[in-house]
Amino acid sequence: MCGIAGIFQFNGDRVDPELLREMTALLKHRGPDGEGFYIGNDVGIGHRRLKIIDLSENGKQPMSNEDKTVWVSCNGEIYNYKKLTSELKSKGHFFRSRSDSEVIVHSYEEWGIRCIERFHGMFAFVLYDCRAKKMFLVRDRLGIKPLFYYTGKNRLLFSSEIKAILVDPDVPREMDKKCLHNYLSLNYVTAPLTLFKNIFQILPGHYLQAEKGGCNVKRYWDVTFEESKDNSWNQGLWLEEFDHRLYQSVKSMLVGDVPFGAFLSGGLDSSSVVHYMSQIMKTRVKTFSVGFEEKLFDELSDAELVAKNLGTIHSCQIVKSTIDEAFIKKMVWHSEEPTADSSIIPMYLLARMASEEVKMVLSGDGADEILAGYETYLAYYLRSIYRFIPGFIRTSLIRKIVESLPISMGGVSPDYKLKAFVRGAEYPWQEAHYYWRIIFDENEKSMLYAPSFREEVGAYKTFDVISPFFGKPANTPLNAMLEADTKFYLPNDMLVKVDRASMAHSLEVRVPFLDHKLVEFVAGMPERLKLHWFFQRKFALRSVMRGRLPRSILRKRKLGFNVPINIWLKGSLREFMLDTLSPQALRRTGIFDPGPVSWVIGQHLKGKRDFGYQIWSLLVLLVWWKTFIDLRD
Repeated sequence: MCGIAGIFQFNGDRVDPELLREMTALLKHRGPDGEGFYIGNDVGIGHRRLKIIDLSENGKQPMSNEDKTVWVSCNGEIYNYKKLTSELKSKGHFFRSRSDSEVIVHSYEEWGIRCIERFHGMFAFVLYDCRAKKMFLVRDRLGIKPLFYYTGKNRLLFSSEIKAILVDPDVPREMDKKCLHNYLSLNYVTAPLTLFKNIFQILPGHYLQAEKGGCNVKRYWDVTFEESKDNSWNQGLWLEEFDHRLYQSVKSMLVGDVPFGAFLSGGLDSSSVVHYMSQIMKTRVKTFSVGFEEKLFDELSDAELVAKNLGTIHSCQIVKSTIDEAFIKKMVWHSEEPTADSSIIPMYLLARMASEEVKMVLSGDGADEILAGYETYLAYYLRSIYRFIPGFIRTSLIRKIVESLPISMGGVSPDYKLKAFVRGAEYPWQEAHYYWRIIFDENEKSMLYAPSFREEVGAYKTFDVISPFFGKPANTPLNAMLEADTKFYLPNDMLVKVDRASMAHSLEVRVPFLDHKLVEFVAGMPERLKLHWFFQRKFALRSVMRGRLPRSILRKRKLGFNVPINIWLKGSLREFMLDTLSPQALRRTGIFDPGPVSWVIGQHLKGKRDFGYQIWSLLVLLVWWKTFIDLRD
């Protein structure tokens, strides 16, 4: 895992080497083990290295082919590099290193840019062809690793992180209003946009090609969640193959020349990964967990049960309620897009703890999106039943009763879920699936905005950017929801927080559930093996783990990395919240009307409503604003 940055001049002008060095220096946390540069006439590539495979100087990047006509800088890992290296050597290619990144250079020489179709892994890389004078920016299929770019003044700037692009004084620090509108509903940024106007992300499964005439973006991979029409496979065969493929995915990722371990939350997904690791590795697996003082949010006992059951070397840490202003500012600086998913807090602390012992871990991310692990999938079927009740009863009676229920500060509590359900159930099912996760709906956002900003946003709806990800109209609702979550929710939220939190501590995180061959296989799996009888989620995984993990882990409800942010905002973070979201600070942004925001804060502090997620979203946004946009003291 590394950090990459660079400049490509469309008009042939020379690059500014000092600018390139400043951009690269800002990525030191992504690669603390060294730096390297390639500077040509019209191109400059910088690299910060985190040594994982081939720790010698031979693995230093950027690296080239034999005659130095092709250069590459890669962030990530190519898991099938040994097989490709062997094939390329048989074709006459000479390798200077044992690095997986070098295989990219020689694969390009042999097969051109279509070589990316041969790579299994998580990666974002840039490749420059000196002869053709073409630059390629490539991102992995599922969007595990980030890659950003900006075009302006006859040049292309690119980097693993936006802050490196902002080093260039010619890049304007302007906020993208449409992206902000999306952020307030979703708590995360919607690619290819960023919250910075004219700075974009390469989408998962895409690459950008830049040359003298400009640049264009192309797709090289896609997946459709559609049940296989092959009737020759029975349930046993599907489960056997799923078990085999997941085992092989974990095995393929257990390669490296550094110590490694695993995140272990105590949930089914991470526990399953650790199970396979314990079967494959010759030594005991090192596992890491975090918990909370607030017991309603704590899963440490489950993690410890799994660790004991699998014989791991287990480390754990309690997250204190003393998360302070300095911590939040540092976290926002690292997340930068930003993400207000509060689970980035324990992820950040978990990565910090693990990085003290290992340089690489495996995690269970991605299982919920491909195997139907979220309660929103169940909610779809409950909604279908609920909608048989006449509309006037739902809205005039049931909803009023539900809205009057007393609030609970127990995270995503039953009353919180019930209120969200009855509100979202009134929408078409696609919008309902999105609504059950939102922070502010369209009406609430409109009320928060200052009049001038409300006018600028107009009638734009956040759901409009999500709806295309539900796949083809003929698809079943469950597969459509899985496809939308895998292509939209997963890379824009879940994988962002993992990447930013882990790379803040120079820790590489690998995700076995997101091997693209496994994802393609699961996409064609019968729906009953994902959501069984409309209520048993991740049925395939539970089935293959039966007898391998404690029964309590197989049966437990999904808790997730929920954080007691609603409690902290009334306690340890109260003063920081009130200062950051003061009427003066809100007016300075030109975005919000201080009156409605103050009402939201007041309702929460008085215990009349639980607006923890909403206030946290606004708090993170205002910290982001002061960090990256409004640089005045």
